[in-house]
Amino acid sequence: MFSNYLIGLREGLEASLVVCILIAYLVKTGRREALKPIWTGIAIAVALALGFGCALEFGSQELTFQAQEALGGSLSIVAVCLVTWMVFWMRRTARHLRSELHGRLDAALAMGTGALVATAFLAVGREGLETALFVWASVHAASDGTPRPLIGVALGIATAVLLGWLFYRGALRINLAKFFTWTGGMLVVVAAGVLAYGVHDLQEAGWVPGLTDLAFDISDTIPPDSWYGTLLKGVFNFQPDPTVVQITVWLLYVVPVLTLFLLPSRLPGRTVEAATAGSAE
Repeated sequence: MFSNYLIGLREGLEASLVVCILIAYLVKTGRREALKPIWTGIAIAVALALGFGCALEFGSQELTFQAQEALGGSLSIVAVCLVTWMVFWMRRTARHLRSELHGRLDAALAMGTGALVATAFLAVGREGLETALFVWASVHAASDGTPRPLIGVALGIATAVLLGWLFYRGALRINLAKFFTWTGGMLVVVAAGVLAYGVHDLQEAGWVPGLTDLAFDISDTIPPDSWYGTLLKGVFNFQPDPTVVQITVWLLYVVPVLTLFLLPSRLPGRTVEAATAGSAE
């Protein structure tokens, strides 16, 4: 549940920051008439993300078991690639996200209502589609027959919305560069677990060999249905009986990616508060 909470928090906060930057800029510059098309673009982006998530969930149920595993494994790998790109992109972009969005918004204001809708849609839609895909892959990997994964995601998104509102109102100050670095590092570990489960799905589909070649089996020591087994699975996507291929893929991903991600940044972090997001007064 924690890993899904982290996904909802991290992805939701990115979208929340984008929204509060766009809206605060329009309010501060006295162009409130542009708020309606901005909210329209945001609503379309959210609807598209929800529709995409529903299509993944309900569409996959009509497939055979082998096809479901092949689809789940393939999309898990795609989701991990997108999230890996996203965490590196956000770490690099967090310091100048506001100026970049302001530039796009100024250009859209000059072009008219349609451009404003498109700007908000593109700014939020990318985050929404990435979130829907990675949440689906993570829930698929951690599925235990309970609604806990989805509850975790929902709580993470709710927390992100609250933080975004506090940024906008000027009630919260946070070093976003450090925040995205720490949460990004944890998300890399979560992504490694999703990648390992994705590979396992492909093994069950017959696309990758080695399904019966286990690296180890400690199910008797850490039963999957025990409270600590459930905790390890929820936080780290831990599996007590992984295959050799899963362990190999996990190590080949998490070691280089986490090392590169945690290398010191060239630029110092910057404390970002609601005023940085452009709080309206």
